[in-house]
Amino acid sequence: MAVDWEAVREEFPALREWTFLNTATFGQLPRRCVEAMNGHFAHRDQMACWDFLDWFDDAGRMRASIGELIHCGAEDVAFFPHASAALSLLISGMEWREGDRVITFRNEFPNHLYAPSLLAARGVELVETSWEDLDEAWSSRTRLVAASTVNYTNGFRPPLEELSRMAHERGALLYLDGTQSLGALRFDAQAVRPSVFAVHGYKWLVSPTGAAFAYIAPEVRQWLRPDIVGWRSDRDWRNVNALHQGAPRFSGTAEQYEGAMLPFPLLYGMDASVRMVLELGPEAVEQRVLDLAERCRGVVRGLGAKLLYDEQPHFGSGIIAARFEGREAGELARELKQRGVLVSARHGNLRISVHFYNNQKDLDRLGNELGNLV
Repeated sequence: MAVDWEAVREEFPALREWTFLNTATFGQLPRRCVEAMNGHFAHRDQMACWDFLDWFDDAGRMRASIGELIHCGAEDVAFFPHASAALSLLISGMEWREGDRVITFRNEFPNHLYAPSLLAARGVELVETSWEDLDEAWSSRTRLVAASTVNYTNGFRPPLEELSRMAHERGALLYLDGTQSLGALRFDAQAVRPSVFAVHGYKWLVSPTGAAFAYIAPEVRQWLRPDIVGWRSDRDWRNVNALHQGAPRFSGTAEQYEGAMLPFPLLYGMDASVRMVLELGPEAVEQRVLDLAERCRGVVRGLGAKLLYDEQPHFGSGIIAARFEGREAGELARELKQRGVLVSARHGNLRISVHFYNNQKDLDRLGNELGNLV
């Protein structure tokens, strides 16, 4: 059955007031997400929180829904406050030696520059490269590749299965940040086989800020120790009447990395959004996003924009990076905002990002207002 995208759009109240083409900065929250969070607060009042252990049963169901979305088991999923925490967990848990190397791509999200750069004091080298020069950037001491599934500045979408194959064959770990893609583009953990795949859901997964998760591969969990240890670190944490005394006995599941209480209102909200994507169908959502992106490229191309998509491969995502000769991207973004059209400027690009809740009217409005400026 075909999706009624205009009915879906009604789930997002902010779209009534704005021409919103800026999901790469913040996704809009659907009504069901807000209702789920409010429903949890109401439930707390009703039950006085005496049933708090049942909330963790709900968290297990949430992990299963996420597993359905990214093709993994619920036991592979841990909740985090943001993707940075998952990257820090991995980097802090690795045994580094002088001369080791971390590879990332140029113009990557700062997470993938900042955290590895702190390893310089231990003699670890951070190398930034392009996809085309990746093989030359590799060395026998490359221990980790850290990359986004979609680049936040320009929409670059590296071939993930090929990248994973290189990492596995050469003995390196692969950390992927799916914050700029999941909820718009499909991801298959079994096909890509990352060491860690982290997602902060506040962009394309249309979830509250602070709701994030990570897939942590079973083979990684065999050696990666939790960096946060709390009352839920022991495998018998549900026995709250007599919590284990002594060193924690870890469960071996990804849940062991959570350590303590979870931000349940945010997780109930994210769960509603995850289930929305599953109901719509990840394949239908991806096709919708890519179709809108292609139409958007046609709009800005017709206004004289230069697009990285037209110059290099692997730029087919929901992010469109456009440059207009003689016009500064930040100035264009500010002027469009004054006209009720929300986009962004990143690294000299006018960054337009389309999601499944956008429509042709949004693109027409963008074309009209941008045409008046350029």
